[in-house]
This record gives sequence, C-alpha cells and structure tokens, in this order.
Amino acid sequence: MQRNSKFPESKTKRGPIVLIGMMGVGKSTVGRRLAARLGLVFVDADEEIERAAGMSVSEIFARYGEAHFRDGERRVIARLMDGVPKVIATGGGAFMQDDTRALILDHATAIWLDADIDILVDRVSRREGRPLLKDRDPRIVLTELAAVRNPVYALAPIHVKSIAAPHEVAVDRILEQLSAWH
Repeated sequence: MQRNSKFPESKTKRGPIVLIGMMGVGKSTVGRRLAARLGLVFVDADEEIERAAGMSVSEIFARYGEAHFRDGERRVIARLMDGVPKVIATGGGAFMQDDTRALILDHATAIWLDADIDILVDRVSRREGRPLLKDRDPRIVLTELAAVRNPVYALAPIHVKSIAAPHEVAVDRILEQLSAWH
C-alpha cells in the first residue's frame, strides 16, 4: 500500500479514523476514497453489522428494534477499535450511544462530516432502506435528527463540512484537518 505523501505514515499510527454524521452526508463514499488516498483499509460499520447478523439493517430494525441494533452496532465498533489504522464509516446514530461514542473518542480519531439539510434530503432520496425514514418525510426527520444529534456530533475533535461538490473535495478537507490536528 502506498501512503499519501501529504499524510505521513506516523500520522496514521493513532489507530482508526472514524467518520460520523447524519445519514446521507457521505460517510461511506468519502470514507472509501479517504482510505484509498491514505492506503488504509475501509470498513463500513453497517455492512459489518449486516454480515454479523446475517440480515440487513432494515431487517434488524423491523424484527428486533432499534435497541437491539444499537447493541450489535456497539459490539461491532468495539471490535473495530483494535488500534490498527483504518477508515471506518459509522451509521448516523452510532455516535449518539454513550458507550459507542466513548469507544470512538478513546480509541480513534473521530471526524464529523456535516452538511446542510437540503444536501442531506437530496442524497437520502437516492437510496432506499433507511429505517428511520420509512413512511416519513425525509426533510422533517432529518431536521429533527440534526437538532438532537449535531450538538453530540460536535464532540468530535475534527469537523468537516460536506458541500454539493465532488466527494474528493470532502476528502481533501479531511486530509487538511488531519494534518493540522495530529
């Protein structure tokens, strides 16, 4: 694996980089590109949960409820906090759970990807299977969630605004922030 010369190897020895933020902000897409630029492995926590459970996130929510999902999510994220440098994209609610948030803040570099509601609404409309949006108006749900979640997301040491631009712009902003932060 080749590392980005703008991001020296020594700067990745702090363990995982964890992307947090609202659904639709681009954590998975940006995370994959960030990992590629850094020469690191990318892990989507939701995909790991689905693999462990043998069912989709939507199915877990429908069959067992959100509390059961959050417990599984915490266990998966705890397993990923192994000190090995990698990029992890979490689900939008992961950082809202006290135990999960503590794991991330103690064992990783947390980066809050933030975006305006209009951008989030546009992006979530492109993908099905978001349990919190089922049979609801995405703008109302996202506005309500942002009011509760954004103050908690703000506990992350690095904040990056995602705008209506190619995802590489967000990756560049993250690399700049990581260089300045470490």
